[in-house]
Amino acid sequence: MQSVKFDSFELRPIERALFREGAACNVGSRALDVLIALVERRDRVVTKNELLDIAWPGLVVEENNLSVQISGLRKLIGTNAIATVAGRGYQFVTSVEVAKSVADAPTGSVGARIVRSLVAIVSAEVANWLAIVRGDCEAGIEAWKALRATVVEAQLPRFGGEAVEITAERCLIRFASSVEAVAWSVDLQERLQHASKAGRPAALHMRIAVHADDVIVDEGKVIGDAVNVVDRLRQICPPDQVLVSGAVHRLVRGRLPVSLRFEGEKRLQDCAESVEAYLVMPEVAATGPTLASPRLMSQQLPTVAVIPFDTGGSDEDRYFGEGVTEEIITALSLNRSLFVIARNSTLGFRGASAVGTAAAQLGVRYIVGGSIRRASSRLRINAELTDTRGNGVIWADHFEGADDDLFRFQAEIAARISAQIDPRVHEAEIARMRERPTESFGAYDCLLQGIALRFGVDQGDFDRAGTLFRRATELDPDYARAHAYLAWWHALRFGEGRAGAPLEEDRRSSERLFNRAVELDPRDAWILAMAAHHMSFLHKRFAAAMGTFNQALEINPNCATAWSRSATTLAYLGRGSESLERVGNAMRLSPFDLQGFSFCTTNGLACIVSGRYDEGIAWLGRALRLNPRYRAAARLLVAAHGLAGDRESAETRAREFLLDEPSFRVSTFVSWYPLQPPHLDRVAEALRLAGMPG
Repeated sequence: MQSVKFDSFELRPIERALFREGAACNVGSRALDVLIALVERRDRVVTKNELLDIAWPGLVVEENNLSVQISGLRKLIGTNAIATVAGRGYQFVTSVEVAKSVADAPTGSVGARIVRSLVAIVSAEVANWLAIVRGDCEAGIEAWKALRATVVEAQLPRFGGEAVEITAERCLIRFASSVEAVAWSVDLQERLQHASKAGRPAALHMRIAVHADDVIVDEGKVIGDAVNVVDRLRQICPPDQVLVSGAVHRLVRGRLPVSLRFEGEKRLQDCAESVEAYLVMPEVAATGPTLASPRLMSQQLPTVAVIPFDTGGSDEDRYFGEGVTEEIITALSLNRSLFVIARNSTLGFRGASAVGTAAAQLGVRYIVGGSIRRASSRLRINAELTDTRGNGVIWADHFEGADDDLFRFQAEIAARISAQIDPRVHEAEIARMRERPTESFGAYDCLLQGIALRFGVDQGDFDRAGTLFRRATELDPDYARAHAYLAWWHALRFGEGRAGAPLEEDRRSSERLFNRAVELDPRDAWILAMAAHHMSFLHKRFAAAMGTFNQALEINPNCATAWSRSATTLAYLGRGSESLERVGNAMRLSPFDLQGFSFCTTNGLACIVSGRYDEGIAWLGRALRLNPRYRAAARLLVAAHGLAGDRESAETRAREFLLDEPSFRVSTFVSWYPLQPPHLDRVAEALRLAGMPG
C-alpha cells in the first residue's frame, strides 16, 4: 500500500509517515504501526491480539498499552475514525481514497447483520513460536512478518478465505468451501516446505487444522462450537501437517489431489463428543495420462510471471503493452524447464511497484517487466528480470528499432530470460522463440486491439473485436493466430446466441478458420486447444478433441487454455472428477485469469454431472459475479437450482435469463448443446420445470 487519504490526512505506509494538509504529523512508531495495520485491514475487525503482535512483535505487553495508542490516534485523526467492537478489537471505519496503482480489498462495515451459515474454519499456528522468539527473536519476528504479508494474507483471495484473526500463535480463517480451505492449507504447507528445503534462514513450520460446521457469523466473528473444535484439532496436529475433521473429510474426499489418512477418533478438551481426525497427504505421483501436473511443475521448476509492459500512461496504447507481454509469455512457455503463469492472470499487476505484490500473490520467484515506447514507426523497449528472493534485478537490457523489429525483440527477450533462469535451454527451443508470427506489423496491431476488446460487456466492443480479427487476416492471410481468434469469435457468437447472429454461418466459419489456423501453425498449443474445443463444442467429436488437447499439452504443459477447455469436454462426457482436476490445473497456471468466469462455469458443469448440485450452484454463481452477461453460466445455474430441488430459485433465475434472451427454447438448446445423456436429459427437464419455454 503506497498512499491512502482520509479526511484531511494522507498515510504513506512505505515512508512510515502521516501528513495532515501536507504537513507531517508527529506520530510515535507504535501508534503508526497500529494505524497502518488498521487501514490495511479496514475491510474487517482487527483483533487486539493481532495489533499487539504487529506493534509489539515477540513481546508480552498489557492490553492497556494498545488502548493508549488507540486513544492517541483518536485524538489526532478523530474519535469516530476507529470503532471499538466489544470483545473483538478495532476497525478503521472512515472512508478512504487509495492511490490508483494500489489494489486493495473493498472496505467493510462494522454493522454487518448476524447470519448463520455452513463454513469451513482453518486454525493455524507457528509451531514452537515461544521457543523461536526466546532464541533468535529478531530473525523469527522478521520471518513471521514476511510469511504473514506475502503468503498467509496474500494467498487468501485466491481461495476465497476471510481472515478472522492472524497472529503467529493463532490464525483463524473462514472459507465458504471446505475444498478451498483444504487447498489453501496444503498450498501454505507446500510453500513452507519449499522455503525450508531451500535453506532459507529462520524458515517457519506451522500446524494447520480444518473443521466445517454451521456457525453464526456476527460482525465478522465466528461464533459456535466449531471454533473450539478446530482450535483443539490444531493443538494435536503435527508440525508441517494439515489435520481435518470427519466433517471436512466427507466434503473434500475425491475432490482434491490428496489422500486422507484416518488418525482415529480424538477426545478433545471441552468438546462433548469425540471427533474423527484425518491427516492430509498430498499426492506426489500422477496417475493416468503422462501429462505434467501444474501443481507438481510449480514445485519442481523455476516459476515465472511476465507483467504488462508500461506504455507511458496512455490508455490507447495499453493494449499494446499487454500484447507484447503475451508474446513473451508464449515464447517462455515453450521452455519445458520453466513454469510460466498465464497472461490473463498478470494483467492486474503494472509497474515496478507491483513486482513484490505479483510475486506474493502469484507464488512465483521470477518477475519479468519493463516499458515500451512508440513514436511514429520507432520502438524502444526496456526489459528486466527480477529474482524476488532477495537477489533483485539479475538481468536488464534495452532494445531500439523500427516497428518491424518487434518480433525479433520479443524473441530475444524470451531467449535471454530463459538463459538467465536455466542455462540448459535447448537451441531448438530458442530457434522456435525467434520465429516471427507474422510479417505484417499492422496485422499484429489489429490482433492486439481485438484481444483487448473481446471480453467487453458492450455488444459494440464484441463486434469491433470481430472486425479487427477479420482485418488482421486480410493484412496477413498466413497469420495463424489471427485466423484462430476470428474462429474463436464466431464460435463464441454461436454459443452465446448473440442477437442477430447467423448461427449456422458462424458454425461453418469457425470450422473453416480453425482448420486454416492449424494448417498454418500445427505446433501452436493455444491454437490446437481452441481447435479441439471447437471439435467438442460445435461438432461433438470428443475423442478427436481429447487427442488434440493432449497434443497441445505435450507441446506446452503451461497452456492454461488446453487444461481448462479439455476439462469442459470431460464434463460434457460426464467425467466430473477428471474435469475438476483439469480445470484446477488451469486455475493454478492462471489464478487471476480474465476468463475466470469460464473456469467457474466448467467447475459448475462438472459438479452438476457429478450430482453435487449445491457446489455447482456456488461455482456458477461465482461465474456470473465475474461476468453477469455470460449466458452459458446463467443457463446452467437455472438447471442446477432445479436439480437441487430449489424450484423457487430456479424459476427466478429462469425469468432473469429470459429477459436477456427471450427467444430461448429448450428444444433448440438441446439440439446443439454437447452435454451427453443422461445428463443432458436431466438439465433439459430442470430447465422446463423452471418455466423455460419448449
